[in-house]
Amino acid sequence: MFGKKRGDSPGYEDNAALDGFGGYQPSDSSGYTPAPESPAPEPEPEKPAKQPMSRSGRRAMYGFFATLGVIAVAALANNGDRSSESSAPTPRAPIVYTPSPRVVAPPVTEGWQSVAGKDGVYAYDVPPNWTPKPGTIHGWEKGTQVPGITMVASAFVGEGYCPQEKRSRLGGSGVANIKLADSAAAAKKAVDDLAVSAYNPENGPLTAKITAEPPQTTEFTLGTGKKVPASIVLAEVVTPPGACGAHRALVGVIAPQLGEASAALAVYSGQDAPGGADRELILKILKTYRGVPEADRKTITPPPSTLR
Repeated sequence: MFGKKRGDSPGYEDNAALDGFGGYQPSDSSGYTPAPESPAPEPEPEKPAKQPMSRSGRRAMYGFFATLGVIAVAALANNGDRSSESSAPTPRAPIVYTPSPRVVAPPVTEGWQSVAGKDGVYAYDVPPNWTPKPGTIHGWEKGTQVPGITMVASAFVGEGYCPQEKRSRLGGSGVANIKLADSAAAAKKAVDDLAVSAYNPENGPLTAKITAEPPQTTEFTLGTGKKVPASIVLAEVVTPPGACGAHRALVGVIAPQLGEASAALAVYSGQDAPGGADRELILKILKTYRGVPEADRKTITPPPSTLR
């Protein structure tokens, strides 16, 4: 089986990944079931596809469930006939769950959805058929043969696309903290960490063939409007066919030059099933990555829900 997928974690606040752009301080299955499956993830982890931590995309979970015990009270009769009867179970009271407030940012791509992270300091956009889960952490655990990677501010596509793997995900995205100052080196490391970890068993053998393209130079816009250098790296991954049939994937990363470390956005998707992201779409998602001006950040509290 593929390496363990890092579980989605609801309510994760992204504390270890980013402190913001400008003055940045370094601080589950990809859905694509590459050879059994094709997060990915969210710092709603979302479980964060080798199946990341289970080899299937990490199911994002928001909310919690509480169970109330039902007490049965035995009433003994006083009439001397030794008969007894149980009282009816006490009714279960509904539980109201109120989600924590979170910061959102407007999308910059018409018709797309924004995924904001770290108090809205940064954001990126995903297509309408993707599911943003900004509070979810997902990724792949480190194994004897794979480096592992953890991503926050997650989004997913094609969840459950493979009938043989109900937790499968065709693709996903998220932001990883890469402790390298050079943007090209950071992008290459993030691509390698994700491709190796997601599409190989955590304890080997390393059967995935990974072909990376040369880095592309680009720019990243901070929330202040200042532009800093950034690099994009794309890689094709080919694995032996698995239970879901898919065996090709694409991984793309954009890494801004932010100081001692880079907050790199990674996007990955299987290529052998409908609904995923091809090379052009992955590049389009990567290029929406940006710092968000403070004036564009808005705090919202999702409506409460009643659990019965």
